[in-house]
Amino acid sequence: MAIVRFEAIKTTIDRKPVVVSEPTEKRLALYGSNVFNSASMQQFMTREAYQAVKDAIELGKKIDRKAADQVASAMKAWAVSKGATHYTHWFQPLTGATAEKHDAFFEPTSDSSAIEKFDGGLLVQQEPDASSFPSGGIRNTFEARGYTAWDPSSPAFIIGTTLCIPTVFVAFTGEALDNKVPLLKSIQLIDQAATEVARYFDKNVNKVISTLGWEQEYFLIDSALAASRPDLQMAGRMLLGHQAAKGQQLEDHYFGSIPERALAYMRDLEIECLKLGIPVKTRHNEVAPNQYELTPFYEEANLAVDHNSLVMDLMRKVALKHNYTVLLHEKPFKGINGSGKHNNWSLATDTGVNLLSPGKTPKSNLQFLTFFINTIKAVHDHADLLRAAIASAGNDHRLGANEAPPPIISVFIGKYLTDVLDELENVSDGNLSPEEKTELKLNVVGKIPEILLDNTDRNRTSPFAFTGNKFEFRAVGASANCAKAITTINLIVADQLIQFKNKVDHLIDHKGMKKDDAIFNVLREQIKASKKIRFDGDGYGEAWIKEAQNRGLHNFGSTPEALKVQISKEAIHLFGKYNVMNETEVRARYEIELEEYIKRIQIEGRVLGDISKNHIIPTAILYQNTLLKNVEGLKSIFGDEYEQYAREQIQLIKQVSGYINDIISNTDLMTEERKKANQLTHADEKAAAYCNHVRPYFAIIRYACDKLELLVDNELWPLTKYRELLFNK
Repeated sequence: MAIVRFEAIKTTIDRKPVVVSEPTEKRLALYGSNVFNSASMQQFMTREAYQAVKDAIELGKKIDRKAADQVASAMKAWAVSKGATHYTHWFQPLTGATAEKHDAFFEPTSDSSAIEKFDGGLLVQQEPDASSFPSGGIRNTFEARGYTAWDPSSPAFIIGTTLCIPTVFVAFTGEALDNKVPLLKSIQLIDQAATEVARYFDKNVNKVISTLGWEQEYFLIDSALAASRPDLQMAGRMLLGHQAAKGQQLEDHYFGSIPERALAYMRDLEIECLKLGIPVKTRHNEVAPNQYELTPFYEEANLAVDHNSLVMDLMRKVALKHNYTVLLHEKPFKGINGSGKHNNWSLATDTGVNLLSPGKTPKSNLQFLTFFINTIKAVHDHADLLRAAIASAGNDHRLGANEAPPPIISVFIGKYLTDVLDELENVSDGNLSPEEKTELKLNVVGKIPEILLDNTDRNRTSPFAFTGNKFEFRAVGASANCAKAITTINLIVADQLIQFKNKVDHLIDHKGMKKDDAIFNVLREQIKASKKIRFDGDGYGEAWIKEAQNRGLHNFGSTPEALKVQISKEAIHLFGKYNVMNETEVRARYEIELEEYIKRIQIEGRVLGDISKNHIIPTAILYQNTLLKNVEGLKSIFGDEYEQYAREQIQLIKQVSGYINDIISNTDLMTEERKKANQLTHADEKAAAYCNHVRPYFAIIRYACDKLELLVDNELWPLTKYRELLFNK
């Protein structure tokens, strides 16, 4: 194995940099060139078909079969003109990845010739085999039928020679088997709820759009070096390995000059993104060595989620051309920062107003405060549901590890907005007098425009932070599909806005209050009721853990703990009340996510056991035998006095032997615990067993292996080391 390691290092050193020239076309011309966007639709469609698609996107109207045939004909003509030969319904099953089945436009005829065929029926619905996708018990494993249905709100695109049509994925029984269906329902829900509230301030608002801007962090590792690590191949992270003497402590990588090879990769990736209409904007070095970030402009949430799924696929494909392996695991390397995917969420009206952007007038500030405070109240009431939305085996390693927000959900708003809310809270209850109302508008709400100067500092330790004109959900993991987090945010904020409007309307209709008075009164109640969720301090400190406990905030440190809230009566009722998901769908996702957790820990345990016994132990014994032979040689030369010359080597033999015994015994104990866990039939019990009884052995085994790495001859060590993986550009 050591030969493999050194060959991998040599391959990397000998590898010539990939030189990528910028495309001759301007980047602006590339943008959306492989997307069946509005411009392409108007070019290839009839006016009738184009209007049908536009109405479906903007008004939610159904597309009839005649219009669907026209759309399909135009879409095929456009795709063929771009060199496409196949089409696929592109969907996002509950595996965390994307899925596709390619069919050719080709179809033979009865006269031994062939035609290109793609009609409205093929566009609107298809029936892929659903038997091997996770369903959480929604259907039996022997039942294969599932349906994909076209989502007109996300435009079709071309990758290679395949026309990709974004679709939803549902079971034969009608339940959602993907991330997109609940997301679309939540988008419709937040639109309705936020529009009703926005009309308090502007009667011209007819639609509110949930927006998302994601920030994708990732590692680039030379593919030859990555291939020499079985744990990176199988588990996506280093299960053992002693930290390099130099990590990120000098902070010399963050925002530093991007290495030429990595930059060439980024250029290629950006070009592919632009062709697919993904509005990539920012690239930079992240904190850890070989860690980077890609960020686009914000978009409507459904499209942004699709684009992020596409980007994760593109990152891997483009990496192959540059002899890179992309790591999207939340914590691939111990001792340095892991990778997240900050979800920047906001609400925008069809009149062009960001509802979470502070304004310059009392009226616009009151609108801002309404949506701002209601969002905070929603997080307060459903913090545990938000925690469940970002739970995964990978994220368990990252959250609270002095690099990412803690698993305790809190909201950061900064000093200025804290002062504003405190002053609002202290205004006397009851009807406001004209003097109080004027004073409130001038002295309290009037302060908010200062926020436009960005006076509020960022807090990187906060899981849910207000950052000037949006909320940033920082706790989402790098490998996650954004849909779950955004669906949850949309749902809880919509629920809160509906409650808010009911209370305001009650005060207006039954208490005779003026609209502004009623809004102020309800907002003050919400400020008081949600105060404990606001925290602007250091989320990494032990003091916050104690304070959060005193506040009654939960600290779910593991995925099995965090996921339980999903199947609480309250959560099932909330999802069902608004038809975002029924109880069957909620429970199915709980089962699927527990099963994924179990399988990932199971794989890691097997890989760790294999590396420990088949790689580390034989190498350590080989080195031990070398030491023993050397001690025997000293004894033959120095006789009874050999101990004074071999004392340190004898001590080294004892150390090596001790670590060998530790690895063997603890690996055997881990295997036994894994066997016990596998006997359990309930997913929640099995997940808890893997979490509490199997996973703890990982750290114990790793400690002994890492100690041996420091002792064993470097030329014998079978695994590529941290310094070799992380400091090769």
